[in-house]
Amino acid sequence: MLKKVGIPLAIVVVLIAGYFIFFSGSSSEEGIDLTTKVKRDDLQVDVTVTGELEAKNSVQIMGPNGLPQARIYQVNIDDIVSEGTVVKKGDMVARLDASELMDKIREEELEVEESMNKYEQTQIDTAITLREQRDKIVNLQYDLEQKQLILEQSKFEPPATIKQNELDSEKAERALEQGKQEYQLLRRKSVSEMAQSSTKLLDDKRDLEKLQRLLRELTITAPENGMVIYVRDWDGSKKGKGSQIRTWDPRVATLPDLTSMISRTYVNEVDISRVTTGQEVEIGLDAFPDKKLTGKVTQVANIGEQRPNSDAKVFEVTVEVNENDTTLRPAMTTSNAIITNYIEDVLLVPLEAIHSQGDSLTYVFKKTGLSTVKQQINLGTKGNDMVVVAQGLEENDEVFLSIPNNAEDKPIAYLEEGPQPLTDRGND
Repeated sequence: MLKKVGIPLAIVVVLIAGYFIFFSGSSSEEGIDLTTKVKRDDLQVDVTVTGELEAKNSVQIMGPNGLPQARIYQVNIDDIVSEGTVVKKGDMVARLDASELMDKIREEELEVEESMNKYEQTQIDTAITLREQRDKIVNLQYDLEQKQLILEQSKFEPPATIKQNELDSEKAERALEQGKQEYQLLRRKSVSEMAQSSTKLLDDKRDLEKLQRLLRELTITAPENGMVIYVRDWDGSKKGKGSQIRTWDPRVATLPDLTSMISRTYVNEVDISRVTTGQEVEIGLDAFPDKKLTGKVTQVANIGEQRPNSDAKVFEVTVEVNENDTTLRPAMTTSNAIITNYIEDVLLVPLEAIHSQGDSLTYVFKKTGLSTVKQQINLGTKGNDMVVVAQGLEENDEVFLSIPNNAEDKPIAYLEEGPQPLTDRGND
């Protein structure tokens, strides 16, 4: 009888034990409380931003400087070599649209033709006018000689006749003198008109030559050997085929000096107060994740700006790369960790382990044996993912990374000197 009762009882015990094992095991897997230990280490505080590599020094490839004189203030890029093309001095880099300039050349050719016609017409008119005046002088000379001959032959005539002949001779002499003076005036006038016509013709020819020279300059060549890199337009886009070259920004492309590079980046207005010149920078490359470089902040903008497709104000920051690496190329994307503070030998815990009550009390959930203590702490400098513990914890103390079960309502274990306000002794 006892054997028959014992067997079912054993089965019940096994089932009950299995039930608790199954459900307790499942519950522990779903509600695992992760912990970490307080460690003593150095804390690096940085501002991490994305940047773009540029050459520190470069040769600018410029458009023609004679466009404003031709009253052309912007011109499209008809063709340009691919970015990254290695060119030699004198090689073609880009070709600019010549349609507007060709219209002006045709207009100037008409001006030259008109000036040439006017010059030739002035030359003919001058020759005719002066020849007529010279003929007139010759006739006046003949008339004077005739009057003088009549006067000479009338010496035996009555006094009145002699007097009349004298008057006619004097009148002919004055006419001849006036004719000579008029010829000099006409000659001076003709010289002036010819000079004006000649000057106008030379000016028009010179203007035409300038336009024709400018037409040749629309084919842009490399001033030095190097690699062609496109420049950024005012809106941040790269100047390529179809972009415009303007008189106030005639840059077509650049030939960078790849031996010295900078990373140009933009820091949010919230973090810019922590960034100053001279700070060290850890630089990573998206193209080469395993490559690590170093740099230094060399320039911080004083005035913020609004970047395209962004609502936040940012400040331009220039970082000079310390290393000379042949793999670096302009326009490569960089990740720049600007080190704003570095503290040695401090107690650190992850930020996710920190909890707060209002704005004046900070605490952690510390594991003590099999129990949990809601421990008040004082904080120091905050990093990106770690924070300095100034008071309340010791090295190797174990704290929870989340709120453990049934621990949120526990009373707070205050520091010996009582509740302390939240402090931050760092730069952030």
